[in-house]
Parts: sequence; C-alpha cells; structure tokens
Amino acid sequence: MNRRCLFRSFGALFALCFVIKAAQASQLPDFTELVEQASPAIVNISSVQNGSGGDDDKRMPEGYDPEQLPEIFKHFFGERFGEQFKQPTPKGRYPKSLGSGFIISKDGYILTNNHVVKGADEIIVKLADRRELVAELVGADPRSDLALLKVEAKGLPTVDLGNSDKLKVGEWVLAIGSPFGFDHTVTAGIVSAIGRSLANENYVPFIQTDVAINPGNSGGPLFNLDGEVIGINSQIYTRSGGFMGLSFAIPISMAMEVVDQLKTRGFVARGWLGVYIKDIDKGLAEAFGLDKPAGALVNQVTPDSPAEKAGLKEGDVITRFNGSEVEISSELPHLVGRVTPGTTVEVEIVRDGEKEKIDLEVGELERDQAKADSPKKQLLAKNELAIEVAPLEQQRMKKWKLSGGVVIRKVMPGPGADAGLVIGDVITSLNGTDIDSVETFAKVVKDLPKDKFLHMRIVRRGNPQYLPIKIKS
Repeated sequence: MNRRCLFRSFGALFALCFVIKAAQASQLPDFTELVEQASPAIVNISSVQNGSGGDDDKRMPEGYDPEQLPEIFKHFFGERFGEQFKQPTPKGRYPKSLGSGFIISKDGYILTNNHVVKGADEIIVKLADRRELVAELVGADPRSDLALLKVEAKGLPTVDLGNSDKLKVGEWVLAIGSPFGFDHTVTAGIVSAIGRSLANENYVPFIQTDVAINPGNSGGPLFNLDGEVIGINSQIYTRSGGFMGLSFAIPISMAMEVVDQLKTRGFVARGWLGVYIKDIDKGLAEAFGLDKPAGALVNQVTPDSPAEKAGLKEGDVITRFNGSEVEISSELPHLVGRVTPGTTVEVEIVRDGEKEKIDLEVGELERDQAKADSPKKQLLAKNELAIEVAPLEQQRMKKWKLSGGVVIRKVMPGPGADAGLVIGDVITSLNGTDIDSVETFAKVVKDLPKDKFLHMRIVRRGNPQYLPIKIKS
C-alpha cells in the first residue's frame, strides 16, 4: 500500500514538472516569423584586395580569419600561426575580410561595419537569392565603425528600422549574419546593458548583449521582438576568439544619423567641445560640493576651443549637456558628438559648489584627427601632505604646456600617498588655488582644512586629472 502511494506521488510530481516546463516553454519568444520576414534583406559581404597567391597555397573554410584564432592556438604556435592558410581567389586576389550587412533601401543602400570593408579594392555583396553584386563604397566613418554601400539594383527587400533610444535592458534580441561564412545564421539573447563605452570608442554608446556573435557577424543586424533593427553587431570581447564573451552593437538611431551624413557629404561632421574629462568618485563629489558622484569633471580646457570661448574652466563639473543628464564622464562624448557643429546648446555645471548654466556653441571635431618662470632651486620636504615637492623644470613645462606647478620628488606615508600621488606628478591646483611655485604650495598646504575631502589637480605623464585628498586631524 505504501509502495503504491509512493508511485502515485512520483507520478504526480513528474506531471507537475512537465506542466511547469511546458508553461516556461510557452513563455519563450518564437523567432520563426521574424526570421522568415527579415532574412531576405540580410547580405553576406566579402572584401578583396589585389595580391598574389601561389597555386600551392593551403585552403581553409570560407570565412576563416587567422586574426580570430583562439588564444590557445596562438600560445602554442605563435601569433603568425594561420597566415599560411589565407585563401586565394582567381587572378591573384584573396579575401581580406568577411562580414554581414543589411539592406536599408529598395534601391540598394546597404549598411555594414567599416572594418569589414576597410582597405578593400573590391566589395562583393551576396544576396539571399544567391546573386552576387559589386558594391560601391558611398562613405565610411571609422569613429563609429560604420560604412554605407550601394549596389545597382531595384526592388530589393529591406529591413524595418526601430528606435534604439527606447531599448531597455532585459529585452530579447536576435542577430542574423554570416559567422565563419555560414549565411543567415540566427542567434538570440537579451540586452545586458546599454550606453556602454569601450576603449578607443568614444563616440558610440554601445548596446551590450549576450547574443552569440562570431567572426563574420560583424555588420549584421540586431533585431527586437517586433522585427525591427535596433543595432549593428560590431565587436566581441572574448578570450577564446569566439562567441564566449560579450557582444556589442552600434545603436541604429545613431547609425542612421551617420548614414544621412554619408549620403549627403560622404563624411561625418561631429560636435567638439575641447575639454579633457574624468569621472567623479565619492571623494571628488564631496570635494567639489556635489550631492552625489555624478557628472564629468573638467581636467583641462583646450586653448581656443568652444569650451574656452564659452567660459568653461578646469574644475567645473558638467552635469547636463543639451538637455541630457551626464551621469558618468563617458556619456559626454556621445552627447557632444551627435550635436551638429555650429549649434548653440545649454550646458549645466557645478562651479565652486554652485550650479550654473552656460550657453555654448559646439565646434566641429577634426576629421581623422603652453609661459613659465625659471624654477628656483629649492625643495619643500615637510608639509601636511607628507610629500616632497620641487620647482617644475622648464623642459617639462614646455612639453606639457603648463604655466606653473610643482613636481613631486618623494612620497611618504600620509595623505598624499593615500590619495594616490606618485613621484613625477605635477601639482597645478590645490583646493581651488593655482600652484605656481613651491612658496605658493607651502602656503596653501598650511591653511588646508582638516577631516574633509579637498580636490587637487595634477598632471601625470602629460595627462591632467583631479584627485580627492583628505588631511586627518
């Protein structure tokens, strides 16, 4: 009797698990209709360079890219492993890269990544119906890694374009492309972050996803559940050379602004402010009288720049630009770059703890783009910061275009070391007072308040930055 009850219990539990699994499956998105509608507008892009290749060259599968080798191969065989496998094509030409793209107009405009077609002597677009057409490069923008192509054809299928500004973290997204040369491969995932800034990519607020992206997906579209393109797959952060990592896409709203300029001008004109900035941490927020660690701290203002002409100063904290909040410093280049040069915008700042508004005419970023007294021989070894400073030498003043400051010769345990100061740093400002000599530095340090964060501006290896510093009583 007990055994019978036990079997019944197991049966009920199994049935319950089946029902739960079925319910979960019913909640997952079905991408079949989206793929059927969108796939005809996705293209495979090959770019070739003129070159020579021997008849005895070894072959690898289409889409193979030696630069994307997993690190384990490079570890054992060296960085040049795989170069002997470059695939030749007729008349001594070989594929330089392989990627994806998508058709945005019926008359043949195609959007892809700049790195897919960079340096190509010929660009070949393979359509979903197997036709191969030679494409013209209308224009390319290396800063956003976008390229606009044009093929001679009419009545082509196109994708629907969405609004990436409305994208939210957690949304389902789907990518279609040609990883390793396998046309119309579909992968799905979710948006894991938005507005990401990557190293050396200051003008693109990337969409971060966990979608499986591999070499060959570059330039392909990223769709939302409504079947609209909301991004262009562009970069992979991985240690394996494959999809096991993070994927980044260029927002379509920003991309179409680039497309419009490439169509009309052949290049992209971006806004320019002329400031060097850094993030605000908790210590700097207190030192500059901010309610919270937010904004972009101005480390340096470029001479004759729009920022200088508008009255921005070193130590200003930009909290809002052209109506948009600036939470972290990396957001500011995105906002400035999207403004048409010559446009006057309102900039909100915090200066000496007080909020101010400044009208500023945005300049244009270049495309593909210092008076000092003789130092006195003296040192200041004993001070509240526990650092030894000396006059700044003339050579460094000219090299870094400085008008004053003192150089750190020694750092002892104390407030200076706690703030992160190192030998060779040049102190140009302390608690809002410019430092033009050892005497000025000694006087300012002597009068510094205790037990509160103060701001210090330094120049380290030619790069200005602010540090929070606190002297304990």
